[in-house]
Amino acid sequence: MNAAQHVELRRLLLAARTPGLNAAQLARIAADSADLALLERPDMATLAPLELTTAAVQWLLAPDAARLEADLRWLDDNHCTVLGANDARYPELLRCSPGAPAVLFVRGDTAALAEPQLAMVGSRNPTAGGRATAREFAAYFARAGLTITSGLALGIDAACHEGALSAQGLTIAVLGAGLNEIYPREHKELADRIAAAGAVISEFPPGVPPLRAHFPRRNRIIAGLAAGTLVVEAARESGSLITARLAGDAGREVFAIPGSIHNPLVRGCHQLIRQGAKLVECADDILTELRISLTDQLLAAPTKGSQKNSSLDKEYKILLDALAFEPVSVDSLIERTGMNSESIASMLLILELDGHVAPHPGGRFSRMAGQ
Repeated sequence: MNAAQHVELRRLLLAARTPGLNAAQLARIAADSADLALLERPDMATLAPLELTTAAVQWLLAPDAARLEADLRWLDDNHCTVLGANDARYPELLRCSPGAPAVLFVRGDTAALAEPQLAMVGSRNPTAGGRATAREFAAYFARAGLTITSGLALGIDAACHEGALSAQGLTIAVLGAGLNEIYPREHKELADRIAAAGAVISEFPPGVPPLRAHFPRRNRIIAGLAAGTLVVEAARESGSLITARLAGDAGREVFAIPGSIHNPLVRGCHQLIRQGAKLVECADDILTELRISLTDQLLAAPTKGSQKNSSLDKEYKILLDALAFEPVSVDSLIERTGMNSESIASMLLILELDGHVAPHPGGRFSRMAGQ
């Protein structure tokens, strides 16, 4: 790192640690001061119109030099990127969302942030069916060219990241802590895989712990990055509803997958639908709404007929053979195949997404003509 880069990075770290500083305020500082020099030489007359908090002004007047140098060393040692809101690589959708952060810390490919994104969020303790739905929908969207953005949490978030990775797609994880504070800790390996196939990002500088108050702030970034937010499973008090509300506040689409009235983990989704979120029955509902081209997905899909069937794993072929061209129930398929209901439900979802089967009222399915 040369001297000029060192100065630039130090100023971005000053901005990142300035309490309450947002993207719009940093953009105004950049307009009034070449290379953000105003951050190191505060001019109260120039800063006054920004309406900074008292804590922000105190920090800029007397920053912790040792803390900033430690940040610099960590970033240099770990090959991470710092993007200010004045940087052309800062994601445009996030920049124009309410309260966008002044600075983003990025581990991975900054170009992933410019890709069209769908946020997918939900319960930390989902049902097996919810987890399977999240994973398979994420894989489908990834194959269609969408980047899947979520929060690296247990449950639905992790399933979404895993689904995108399984399809060799891009995925972005937004943290509620510094990049060196992976939370939950058991997702460290998952974070490494995400960084290699997209990006792990945070507004928090290195060393900032995963405090409870940080996660609603993280949620606004998830919502701000994406063209739309899909809630897979969420109870009425779920933090996922915060993400959905923030997406709506930013003028983005909000989608929700309904479920059984007896499942408390979908009551938040039903609440969102009553409030105007778009009900999702299949992945194409979202792609159509977002006007995302299906070209990539269609090119990646196998062709019809025997060539398509030959690409299926053995168990999928068994299930497909057990399906008739007249609608049949899952119970009938259990009898015909000997498989359990959870496996059949997950496999039917994949077969439906790939165009092998068609759903019918009453939870029945039939084989598509030509399959």
